[in-house]
Formats: sequence, C-alpha cells, structure tokens
Amino acid sequence: MISSILDISNEFFQLQNKGITQYRRRLKLKRKWTLFLIVFLIAAIAFVPAQTTKKYVLKFNHVLTTQDPYHAAFLKWAEAVSARTNGNLKIEVFPSAQLGVEEDILEQIRQGANVGQNTDAARLGQYVPAIAVMNGPYFVDTLDEVQKLNTLPSVQAWKAELEKTQGFKILSFMWVQGFRQMFTNKPVRKPSDLKGLRIRTPPAPIWQESIRAIGATPVAMAYGDMYSGLQTKAIDGVELSFTAGAAGKFQEVTKYVCETKHILLINFEVISSKWFNSLPVEYQKILEEECNKAGLEVSKQYLEVIDPQSLAKLKAAGMTFIPASEIDMAAFKAAGEKAYQKLNLLAVRDQVYKELGKTK
Repeated sequence: MISSILDISNEFFQLQNKGITQYRRRLKLKRKWTLFLIVFLIAAIAFVPAQTTKKYVLKFNHVLTTQDPYHAAFLKWAEAVSARTNGNLKIEVFPSAQLGVEEDILEQIRQGANVGQNTDAARLGQYVPAIAVMNGPYFVDTLDEVQKLNTLPSVQAWKAELEKTQGFKILSFMWVQGFRQMFTNKPVRKPSDLKGLRIRTPPAPIWQESIRAIGATPVAMAYGDMYSGLQTKAIDGVELSFTAGAAGKFQEVTKYVCETKHILLINFEVISSKWFNSLPVEYQKILEEECNKAGLEVSKQYLEVIDPQSLAKLKAAGMTFIPASEIDMAAFKAAGEKAYQKLNLLAVRDQVYKELGKTK
C-alpha cells in the first residue's frame, strides 16, 4: 500500500518536472525571439539616420547686390531651411551674379546641377512660350493677383511642362519685386516721350517687345553693365523698381524717375527638377514652403514699405519724380497691347484673365 502511494507520488513529481522543463524551454525560446526582435529594431532605428543625414547643398545665384532687400530674404530662406532640416539641406546664396550670368545658370539647372537662380517669366518663356505672358506690360496689378495665379489651371500646366520637358522646378513665384519704372534723363509722361530712347532690357522677347510696345527702343544688356552703359551713353535709360534704382545708385547717372508702373515684376525661384527629385520628400516640402514664405514676406515689405522709402531717397538725392497721376496710364496700357499681339500671347493672356476673373 505504501509502495503504491510512493510510486504514484514519483510519477506525479516526474510529470510535474517534465512540465516545468517544457515551460522553461518555451520561456528560453521566447527570450531568444524577444532578444532577436530587440536587436532587429535597434538595427532598423540605426539605419534610418544613415538615410536622412545625407548632406545636400543648393548654390543659389542672383544678380542683385547685397544691399537689395531680396538678398536678405534669400539668406532668411536659407536659414529657415537649414533649421528645419537640422543643417542637412544647406542653401549657399551668391549675390551680384557671382556664379555667372543668368542665362548660363539656367542651362546648368537644365542639366541637373545643384544650382538655383532668381529669374523671371520672360526668360522662362524661352522654354515654355506661354508663361512669358506673366512678364507682359500691365499684366497684373497686385500681390493678391499674383497669389491667385498659382491656383490657375493654365499656370499649373506651364509649371508642369517646365518640369517635365525642360528640367526646371519652380519653387515659388511669390517674389514680387515691385513695379518697374523708367529712369531717364528726360521726363516721360506718355508713350511718345519714349520715342528714340534706348532703354536697357534683359535679352528676352517678351521684355524687349514690352518696352518697344510702350514707345522705347529696347537694348539687351547685362544687369551689371547698366551703370556704365548710362555713363557712356550706350543707353538712355533703364527700367527698374524704385528700390533697385536706389540700390544701384542710378540717381547718379539719370535725372528723372517716372512712375509708369509698366510691369509688376514677378520673380521665379528655379532649380533643377532632377536635383529636386533626388531630395527626401520632406526636404522638398520644406524647400518650397520656406521659399514661398520668405517671398511673400519680402514682397509685402517691398510694395508697402521698402519701395516708398527708396523713392524718398531718390528724391532726396535730387531726382525729379514724375508720379503716376501725371502719366497717361490709359495710353501706356493701350500701347502695351502690341506686345501681346506681336508674340501671339493675346489669347493666352485673355484665358488667364478668364480663369482669374479679371477684366482688361
């Protein structure tokens, strides 16, 4: 009887030990899998920074001087991008065309180089002709209208075409550099006053035809050659914003600043679409967002504060100011129509106006 009880007890303890052993084996296996998962997660986490800490550099070129408000705005854009990317995306800003003339930089962009350029619709129109309309005479009148342009089907189509077929990525065109005015050595109040005057323009068809349409003879010349061009009488005048005129000290070589407001200059910040698409998606978003933000900020300051202050400096320096109230704006606007007709852009402009809800 006692031996039977002992046998039963031994069997019980053997079964119990067997269960404990199996439990320990399962626990050991579970610990191994847990350790494996921990190691895998650590490796995965370690791998992510290796992907995102790659350094990117954009060399950004513009023709303006370091005194121009846009230079400070470009630097602000660069600082914001660097801060949001922890220094992994850096923008190096080169004023006064230090990297080269605008046309050469645009060709480098098309080839995929990590360079950028502050340009305009006139030059981009040499690649996608319809977009040049945005540089036409008396095209838009306010910064609000410029912002609305970016929502229009026509404008979106032009941007897509530039990116897909020409290699240009437009980061922003929310950079409005004020109205272009005439700096001359004779007063200008109507289109006929410009007859025979050689006015410097960039070498783009819409720009040259715009100046020709309102009465002057356009002369293609590099931005940096304008001051000496006036000194040597190679040109009779330039067309610039009040601020660009003051920054370039054109009050020293011209006598009159005439408020013709013939072009509201919309600047485009462009880079290579190939290089842009090589960036992490997050960086792409940051680059565009901060470019728009900096552009709108400086544009508002330019139109509301900086340009009026610059005009005051020009007048204080002895320039004679011919205000818009003394200028036959209706005659200038009517004359400007010839530029759209000459370049077959009249239908394009009218379509944009229809999308914009704007009348002529």
